[in-house]
Amino acid sequence: MKFLQRFHKIYVIIILFFSFPFTTDAQTDTARYEVSVSALSASGKLSPFWLQSNRYGLVTHSPHELKIMGEISKEYSRPEKNWDYGYTFSLILGNDKFSTIYRPHEYFIKTRYKAFELNIGAREEIIGNQDPSLSLGGMIFSKNSRPMPKISLGIERFTTVPYTFGLLEIRGAIVHGWFTDNIYTKNMLLHHKYLYAQLGGHLPVKIQYGVEHATQWGGKFPANSPYSQMRHSWKDFFTIFIGGSGGIGGEEINALGNHILSQSLGLNLNINNFEINTYWQNITEDGPLRIIFNNTMNSADGLWGISLKNDELKYVNKIVFEYLNTTDQSGPYHDKDGIVYGGCDDYYNNYIYLNGWNYFMRTIGTPFITSPAYNTNGSIRSNNNMVRVRHVGLEGEIGGAGYRGFISFSKNYGDYNLRKQSSDLSLLLDVKKKYPKLDNLEICWSIAADFGSFYGNNIGLLVTLKKSGDLFSY
Repeated sequence: MKFLQRFHKIYVIIILFFSFPFTTDAQTDTARYEVSVSALSASGKLSPFWLQSNRYGLVTHSPHELKIMGEISKEYSRPEKNWDYGYTFSLILGNDKFSTIYRPHEYFIKTRYKAFELNIGAREEIIGNQDPSLSLGGMIFSKNSRPMPKISLGIERFTTVPYTFGLLEIRGAIVHGWFTDNIYTKNMLLHHKYLYAQLGGHLPVKIQYGVEHATQWGGKFPANSPYSQMRHSWKDFFTIFIGGSGGIGGEEINALGNHILSQSLGLNLNINNFEINTYWQNITEDGPLRIIFNNTMNSADGLWGISLKNDELKYVNKIVFEYLNTTDQSGPYHDKDGIVYGGCDDYYNNYIYLNGWNYFMRTIGTPFITSPAYNTNGSIRSNNNMVRVRHVGLEGEIGGAGYRGFISFSKNYGDYNLRKQSSDLSLLLDVKKKYPKLDNLEICWSIAADFGSFYGNNIGLLVTLKKSGDLFSY
C-alpha cells in the first residue's frame, strides 16, 4: 500500500513513456493537437455560477481571467482489434485576479483489451447516469472539479453478459486515486467502485440500476489536528472496500474513512426518432450497508431527471428537466438523548477530513452544494449543502452554430450549522461555431448571469478561440 500511496509521483514518467510513438502492427495511428485561448470578464466579485461550474476546474472563480491551453492526444482507433491504446496530455498557462496558473490539466494513458480498460493518470470523466451534456451534475461525481490522478480498471462501457440472449449488459470498475491538493489532509487517498446493470439489449425499452461507492481515507493531518496519521495498509484497504469500522475519533462505530454512496435507476425508451431517458440518483453518508438495508433514510434527497432527444430536430434536439433536493439529510438529529438517529448528514463535509468532498476547493459532486471557493471567511467546508434546484437545459443548432442553454432556479438553505435562505436564478448560453475559411477555427461564446442574494447579481462573458487538427501519424 505504501507503493500505491507514493505512485502518483512517478506516473507522469509512465505516461510520457507510453506517449512515444509505438504500435504492434502495421496500422497507422494519429496524434492530434488542440490549442485554445480564452478570456473571461464578469461584473461581480466572482465569475458567474455557470461560467465556473461543471467545467472540470478549467474556469476559476475569478471575475477576470486570461488562459492558454495546449493538448496532444490519441484516441482509440482500432475498433476491429482486441487491443488498443490512447493518451492525452494538456497544459494550462494563465493569469487571473487571484493567481498565476501553470499546471497540467489532463495527463493519462489508457489501454483496452476487449471489454476491459486500464486508465492511469488524470482525465476528464462523466460518472453516473445523468445526462452527459445538460445535467446540473451527479450526486457523487460531476464535472465540477479538476481531474484527479487515478488508476482505474474495469469495464467502462455497457457490455453484453454471455448467455443472456443479449438482454443483460453490465459495466463497472474499481478505482484508486490521490487527492493532490493537500488543502488540509496531506496524501489523502480515494477509493471508488461502481457497478451498473442494464436490462433490455436491443429492445426499445431498457431498465438500468447502479451503485456507486466512494471513500476518502488515509492521509496525514496538520499539527493542530487532534489526529495524526490515518491508517493506509492493505488490511485497511480491505476494511475500506467493505465499509468496515475504523479505530479513531468515533470511527470505532462508524466506517473507516469518509464514505459517500449512491444508488441510481434509469429507464430508457426509443420511440420512433425520440430517445427518452429518465433517471434518479440518491445520496447517503450513513454507512455502506444502510444504502441496501435501509432505503427509507435520505429518501427525500436525490436527483430526478428526464431527457428528451431527437437528432433529426435541428433547432432544439435535446431538452433536460431536473430536480435536485438535499434538504432532508436523514433528519435533523444524528443522536439525541442517547439514541442514534443517523441524521444531520451534512453532505460533503466530514468531522475528521475537514476539507470534505472537495478537490482544489471545488465540490466533486453536484456544484449546487456550494464549493468552498465561494467562502469569504476562508473556510474549507461546503457551507451550503441544503438546496432545492429546478433546472432546464437544452441544446441544438441555429445557423450552423451549436448552442446549449441552462436555466437553474435554486433555493439555498445553508447547512445545519448556519441556517439561511435565499432564492437565486442562474443562466447560461454557450454558442460555438467553426469557420472553414479560417482553417476550421472554432469560436465559443459563453454568457452567464446570476440573480439573487446568495450568488449575487452578476453577469459575465467567456470567449474561447480553439484550433485543432492532426499533429503527426506513425
